[in-house]
Amino acid sequence: MTNQTLPVSRTRSFSTVFLIEMWERFGYYGMQALIVYYMVQRLGFGDDRANLTWGAAAALIYVSPAIGGWVGDKILGTRRTMLLGAMVLALGYGLMVVPNVGDVFLFFALGVIVVGNGLFKANAGNLVRKIYEGDDSKIDSAFTIYYMAVNIGSMVSMLLTPWIKDYFNAHFGHGLGWHAAFAVCCFGLLVGLTNYFAMRHTLDHIGSEPDNEPFSIKKLSAVLAGGVAVIFLSAFILNYELVARLFVYAAAFAVLGIFGYLITKSRQEERAGLIVALVLTFETVLFFIFYQQMSTSMNLFALRNVDWNQYLFGFHLFTWKPAQFQALNPIWIFILSPILAVIYNSAGRRNRDLSIAGKFALGFAMVALGFFTYSLAGHFAVDGKASSWVMIIGYGFQSLGELLVSGLGLAFVARYVPARMGGFMMGAYFVAVGISQYLGGMVATLASVPKNMTNPVHSLPIYTALFSKLGYAAIGCVVIALVVLPWMRKLSATHSRHQANAGGE
Repeated sequence: MTNQTLPVSRTRSFSTVFLIEMWERFGYYGMQALIVYYMVQRLGFGDDRANLTWGAAAALIYVSPAIGGWVGDKILGTRRTMLLGAMVLALGYGLMVVPNVGDVFLFFALGVIVVGNGLFKANAGNLVRKIYEGDDSKIDSAFTIYYMAVNIGSMVSMLLTPWIKDYFNAHFGHGLGWHAAFAVCCFGLLVGLTNYFAMRHTLDHIGSEPDNEPFSIKKLSAVLAGGVAVIFLSAFILNYELVARLFVYAAAFAVLGIFGYLITKSRQEERAGLIVALVLTFETVLFFIFYQQMSTSMNLFALRNVDWNQYLFGFHLFTWKPAQFQALNPIWIFILSPILAVIYNSAGRRNRDLSIAGKFALGFAMVALGFFTYSLAGHFAVDGKASSWVMIIGYGFQSLGELLVSGLGLAFVARYVPARMGGFMMGAYFVAVGISQYLGGMVATLASVPKNMTNPVHSLPIYTALFSKLGYAAIGCVVIALVVLPWMRKLSATHSRHQANAGGE
């Protein structure tokens, strides 16, 4: 009887986490679609300041789960911390609804979002892992479906919030459209929370040790006090470019220190796998520098130098809102994911599956093709405006590159890092990705357009020059990945041999 009901129970538990993750991502990506435009068009930031501010915010958002996971495991419990994170995120988006506020208020709102994301993100993923703990045959498919939640939420919100912003600005004026769009992000979190409270009983048996202990107001107060401190620290970092840069450098040294410590303290048979993980983490950092362009330089390129009218064989189909082009990323992920899954399964059956390091090299090649597509747009632009097909094709290549690199990021941590070091390494991985978000913002400033430059003919070469450089940089990453590939294969084989021997013992 128990064995028959267990899969249903797991499915219902997973559905609860899946749905709140979907709504959380709805809020986050709906905000991301507009945040750089908001800083440039509403608050009057220059391109460089907007790109660096969002780069620093994204870095903090990625670093914070390393702390939030620890809070869930050791202090409040995984379930309680995830729920608290969703509430804090709703508050953060709610603060962005307040109209006619300046940049300092925005930095505090982003600080609240940093804290909320930190508490939510790591613990939502940990709950999925705990639901299917001990069932390796189902955990891969569960995380694949879970990844789809991210793309469902992001696709819908990135199509919706730009439209809402323009609709409310056109009908009500006074810039209220921005805040109406942010209100939708907050509403998404509230829907997710309502749904969670209705289904929360399905997770009563899932969680970490603190979840099984009586609720402690003292522990909650301590976490909230720490959260307030992080909010003020985040606002301070976002307000000062030098402080943000020093923070990123310190985080980079911390990641290297963590790797150095783990490799030094590891057993001889674990060392090969850890070195592979270090190299792949470095390559992941390089990838996310390119990825960050979607919300920065590519986003501003779409605003200024892309024809928003979508044509097919000369017929007008519809008109894009410029921020909506970011939705092409999850749309392509939906299209390409099942195709890649079939290819992987087919190659695996014939024992011809490409190594993770090989997939990284191929992924960088796809990224290069994407940026070269954008850079070539200048040759076919009319009055400084490139066809919207440039965005569709370019995003297609980049999304394929994302699936080959980012989609495998956490997989290599699980494969090459000993279980006893998994928590440290997962935190280091997210910190490394956060570093690359800021570096990506720095790269985007190379295409900063002066405020008085309004003619698209003049701004187009600024963007295409950056995209061309990024294309060649991605080729450089392909070369690096191919050069280290034989060494990586040797280390991976050594790791597999030690794993097999350990299993035999």
